[in-house]
Amino acid sequence: MVEGRCSIPRWLGRMGSERNLGDLPMKKSPGKPARVFIADSSSMGCQLMVRALQQSRQPIKVVGSATESMEIPKGLGENPSDVAIISADLRDGPSAGLCAVRETRHSYPHIRIIVLVDSPERSLIVEAFRAGADGVFSRSEPFEMLCKCIRAVCAGQIWARSDQLRFVIDAMAKNEPQPIKGTNGTKLLTKREEELVHLVAEGLTNRDISRQLSLTEHTVRNYLFRIFNKLGTSNRLELALYVIKRRGTEPSTDLGGELFSKLAAEVGEGRLLREHPS
Repeated sequence: MVEGRCSIPRWLGRMGSERNLGDLPMKKSPGKPARVFIADSSSMGCQLMVRALQQSRQPIKVVGSATESMEIPKGLGENPSDVAIISADLRDGPSAGLCAVRETRHSYPHIRIIVLVDSPERSLIVEAFRAGADGVFSRSEPFEMLCKCIRAVCAGQIWARSDQLRFVIDAMAKNEPQPIKGTNGTKLLTKREEELVHLVAEGLTNRDISRQLSLTEHTVRNYLFRIFNKLGTSNRLELALYVIKRRGTEPSTDLGGELFSKLAAEVGEGRLLREHPS
């Protein structure tokens, strides 16, 4: 396989070297392979991954695939799966896969989810686990590690490098405010508007906000009017309640509650969350 300008992931060309993957067991009946559903941004990407997994000689069976977020719920409904590998970016747009992860977590809570990323950027890793991922896998990693990743999440483990877990733990410790998004997952506000919204929710006056953001009070008021129109609120109180309600009830603001309860339990017992080296 020739590397360079070709966009085919390197790890898809590294097949046939999976004999020494260790003895990590799956939580499945003996003899039954892990059923895997694949969602990638192109048909070629799906086909290459299917072929690689079929030739891996691991107890893994690909049961279906998709290239757009709307195809995933239907595909999972028609093809019972144990693990879903969902690319962060799908054919219908950047980060469309993360929206699909949220929906999958809600509709099929028993399915383990691996988010496939082009590069392990901090914000993307954090958002993937917030959405409900059980693991994050970078395309830059060797293919044999993908097989091990599937086996790990199928066994109930979390799959992430130690530095990636640090990203998530730091975000949880800082209680970073979450972007306000529409039902389709797109951001409704600009970065500056987000800053202003969270300051309003903290109880700051227009004068306080103008000083903190180095803006005039007139500019702050103009920002607020635009925010009211975008979010369907009419005053500062409604805006503050809107943000507080989202913080308390939206699944994506819980940083993947199931993940962190598991994280706390495993760290408390002194156990590692994965077998992948840092």
